[in-house]
Amino acid sequence: MTIEVAPPRSGADRKRDTLTRLENDLDVWVSTASPNGAPYLLPLSFIWIGGGLLLATPERSVTGRNLRASGVAHLALGQTRDLVLVEGTVTAYTREEVPADLAEAFARQHWDARESKPPYGYFLVTPRRVRAWREENELAGREIMRDGRWLV
Repeated sequence: MTIEVAPPRSGADRKRDTLTRLENDLDVWVSTASPNGAPYLLPLSFIWIGGGLLLATPERSVTGRNLRASGVAHLALGQTRDLVLVEGTVTAYTREEVPADLAEAFARQHWDARESKPPYGYFLVTPRRVRAWREENELAGREIMRDGRWLV
């Protein structure tokens, strides 16, 4: 079986496609680690707002604790043949601390997590590094953001 592979996209096309995913996808895989290095992975709903991904999850969940403790997250959008990987820093908010505009934007897209029980926290992931590729022919040039700055 031969797989037909499209020609590689330009960096500008990868950035455009990545922003389209961030603006339109609903869920993202979130990878965190505990203070002793134990990995944890699960999907969460998100919204793209103000250049970051806003997540909500129970404050005391493994993910909530890990995000608050480490201040970093690794996120994955898409399938293995159309992938966006985001590494970012985390700003954590309790439901009492979250800016109203962030919580309301999340509620419009998903649900009002301020009313969830157990108490949910909000976590704004600001991208520091973004990589995007579809096939092996896009591995070169897959890094489209470094140190929080778009390279393309």
